[in-house]
Amino acid sequence: MNLRIRDLREDHDLKQKQIAKYLVCDQSLYSKYERGERELPLRLAVELAKYYGVSVDYLVGLTDTREPYPRKRNRL
Repeated sequence: MNLRIRDLREDHDLKQKQIAKYLVCDQSLYSKYERGERELPLRLAVELAKYYGVSVDYLVGLTDTREPYPRKRNRL
């Protein structure tokens, strides 16, 4: 899978260590996510999409549209 997490990180002038700290993981593990050596868990993909203000579809390369989808309201 061609993730855009490296491009997004570099576009924001961030280091792997900074993103790894945000995700509460080791920098070497985050590096493996960027290189495609480890699969990025869905939970972390959602966190990164929120952090960068993009949709998960954009993050994983399914669309070229960056904007996230409108959030659903809780129906109680």
